[in-house]
Amino acid sequence: MREITLSNGKTVEVECLSCALTRGEIEPDGGVIVETEHFHAHQDVAYPIKGLVILASKRHIKCFDELNDLEKVDYINLLSKIRKAQREVLGIEHVYYFYNEDTTHHFHTWMVPRYEWMYDFGRSVESVRPVLLHARNKLNNDENVKSVIDGIKALKKELYT
Repeated sequence: MREITLSNGKTVEVECLSCALTRGEIEPDGGVIVETEHFHAHQDVAYPIKGLVILASKRHIKCFDELNDLEKVDYINLLSKIRKAQREVLGIEHVYYFYNEDTTHHFHTWMVPRYEWMYDFGRSVESVRPVLLHARNKLNNDENVKSVIDGIKALKKELYT
């Protein structure tokens, strides 16, 4: 079991965070953004940044090459659909995508938006970790959390119409 700190400061113990989220054992802030037969998208549970979406496989795999043909098609279609919604509904012009195979849980892609305030931490991929920590430590206030939840609602509305 691993202890995970959520963006709201609460901790949970899980074997696999993605499995717990996709099975509904942990409810991410704002709920599920969109899901398909093979994937589940939600606001990142650790970092309160509006539009930061995690796209996780429902099947417990770790590597991109483990996706079957149906999952591959579903993945790219859903990833593209979410990205379009981020741009059109939330005005997010740039996104960093992260996927790693040495994760302690299973296959997921981070879609990390780039807002103007983030450039204070730099303009490269190296700036992302300080941005995330800043969000966790400094943006867990009522006003920002409301903005994040509003963003989730806007994405849901766009993705389900």
